[in-house]
Amino acid sequence: MTTTGKDAALADWLQRMESLHPEEIELGLKRVGEVAARAGLDQPGRPLITVAGTNGKGSVCSFLTSVYRAAGYSTGTYTSPHLLRFNERMQIDGEPASDAQIVAALEHIEAHRGDISLTYFEYATLAAMRLFQEADVDVIILEVGLGGRLDAVNIWDADVAVVTSISIDHASWLGRTREEIAPEKVAIARSGRPLISGERNPPLSLEQSARAIGAQLFVLDKDFRWQDEDGERWTYIGSQLRYSGLPAPGLAGRWQYDNAAVAVAVVARLQETLPVSFEALGEGIAGAVLPGRLQRLNWRGRTLLLDVAHNPAAAKQIAGYLSAQGLSGLTAVFGVMQDKDIDGVVEPLLSLIGHWVVFEPPMPRAMAAGALAGHLGGLTGAGVELSSSASDALEKALAAGDAAQPVLVFGSFYTLAPVLEILG
Repeated sequence: MTTTGKDAALADWLQRMESLHPEEIELGLKRVGEVAARAGLDQPGRPLITVAGTNGKGSVCSFLTSVYRAAGYSTGTYTSPHLLRFNERMQIDGEPASDAQIVAALEHIEAHRGDISLTYFEYATLAAMRLFQEADVDVIILEVGLGGRLDAVNIWDADVAVVTSISIDHASWLGRTREEIAPEKVAIARSGRPLISGERNPPLSLEQSARAIGAQLFVLDKDFRWQDEDGERWTYIGSQLRYSGLPAPGLAGRWQYDNAAVAVAVVARLQETLPVSFEALGEGIAGAVLPGRLQRLNWRGRTLLLDVAHNPAAAKQIAGYLSAQGLSGLTAVFGVMQDKDIDGVVEPLLSLIGHWVVFEPPMPRAMAAGALAGHLGGLTGAGVELSSSASDALEKALAAGDAAQPVLVFGSFYTLAPVLEILG
């Protein structure tokens, strides 16, 4: 990086963040906690919600942001990874922070870092908190990047913690069973404070870990639930609150009712601190927006259905959605990271995909297109076509299959990113 002043380009800063630490991921709180204290960021000073889980984290963060904005509160939302621009990770009132705002925040972190090394994610996490404090937001919503216990966001005490779901992902870091993974995620909870679980049948270790921490555990379908009214409207039923006639979630997929109910459970726990009216609750749920989650876009007269799904649980949700819509024999554009459970991701969709077009996302961890095509060929009787790029994959997908059917694009944030760039 050639400049370190306030006018330094964000792109230069991001390049520097990637080069300063030898490892992309180094779990642990000591280093980042020390820099946070030096930089005056160790006490957020406003209600804070931390959201962990295998799937559904981004959706719950989106619902919460939308609800609190509808209620008139200023929000600071931190998520990862991003699709197109780094700025997407840090949103104030639902809008990505500007380059200048982020650079100023990173300069503040750098001024207090000293000789402590920080990973890319740790820099970003501290910069987000700096931005939110500078903007004086009313509520902070933080998405856990990986796991929970040793993730950088866990240096702060959540007023309400959320574990949306527990599936097997990032096994080399978190464990190879749900029983092993659950305590890692539950560790974002705090004694005497609510922990909301979106798991209907959580592993025993989740409840044991919550009890050991002293958290107030609330489990979906045990301590709160949602009830369908007419296929669109629904009722939230909690231990103290009941909301009838809530509108359908703004995010597609039947599982989004679970995520919306989790968000309502969070709002209910914070109702004394951040009161939300029924009208604002409904407006926020219906108005939630989240790119890359069953996102429908039109390109050259063809519908594209885009989803970042990259693990078996998410793939099963997509398969259920497609089946419920009566869709089959689709063309799929697929790219995935080589460390993922590729068989588990593909299996739920095999009966619904009539033609596969594969490419290698522009990411070092991506599985080579040739290797992916060969692997898929051994799993499915459908056609598998090799592409040299996202652009080539889209062209081949449009030429294949029924023009009246949508094209499914999925496999990773890094799969969708170049596709979204092409779509503009």
